[in-house]
Amino acid sequence: MKPRTLITGAAGFIGSNLAHFLLERGEEVYGLDDLSTGSRGNVEDLEKNSGFHFETGSILDEEPLKRLVGTVNSVYHLAAAVGVKYILQRPFESLETNVEGTRNVLRCALLYRKRVLVTSSSEVYGKNPRMPLSEEDDRVLGPTQSSRWSYSGAKALDEFMALAAHRTRGLDVRIARLFNVVGPGQTGRYGMVLPTFVSQALEGRPITVYGDGSQTRTFCHVQDAVEALYAMMQSEKAAGEIINVGGGEEITIRGLAERVKKMLASDSPVSVVSYREAYGEGFDDMPRRVPSLEKAARLLDWRPQRTLDDAIRDTADFISSRKEIT
Repeated sequence: MKPRTLITGAAGFIGSNLAHFLLERGEEVYGLDDLSTGSRGNVEDLEKNSGFHFETGSILDEEPLKRLVGTVNSVYHLAAAVGVKYILQRPFESLETNVEGTRNVLRCALLYRKRVLVTSSSEVYGKNPRMPLSEEDDRVLGPTQSSRWSYSGAKALDEFMALAAHRTRGLDVRIARLFNVVGPGQTGRYGMVLPTFVSQALEGRPITVYGDGSQTRTFCHVQDAVEALYAMMQSEKAAGEIINVGGGEEITIRGLAERVKKMLASDSPVSVVSYREAYGEGFDDMPRRVPSLEKAARLLDWRPQRTLDDAIRDTADFISSRKEIT
């Protein structure tokens, strides 16, 4: 019998790529998404496969979630409010989805004793200046008056709940902290930096860098990310563990804009926009955020295989093919 897997957030960028990956490995995949940030277009090709079953619904609605969890062998929990702009514009709804939704997923997994992988975020680390960031490092956050940090708090609470279910009730849980996953399927709709830069470059508009552009990040190709998630789900060593999943090349945001411009042979100028102009008064950001990937290598034998150039090229091909220049 084929393994049966549920993906919450299956119509999202990572969720739809994960669904393709699992179907290619012969799994039967059930997808749930309320389409608040996911796209129906992301599952159109998936629905041509008889092994994929999609439902439009929310993880806040426990009854259909309970039915789906009872049907499958394991759960990838990816559904969440994502994107800085979305979270700043809808802070209450984002908190509700990220906290209550995860609680519901964990309760259903406990009810049926199903293995579950919870996706968390590098935002959990906040402003910790220590680099590279390892899974045991402290969290350093800004004030609660800044909605910027609500996502970090919600994802940390998700982790606390998942670990509590593992330690006190024996639930088979593993947690992936994702660092800037990019690639085909992602758009700039909610402020995602790489597809925004690519869209601007393809259309000849100014490539807008927020802040002064000196802040650095790493970027993980979505295919590397889904391979890491799959390895975590398969590994007994990952039970009860938090594992960073990210890219290996650190680059400034200004450098990323220049890289996109050069690779796409674009005439777009690179312009700088203040955080205040982009997000409003009081926005807080981190000068660096770089993951330690030692634990992933040790427990999963996983390392990112694709380069930042691969991610830029694949993102540009996707946006061009879908005509999603925004």
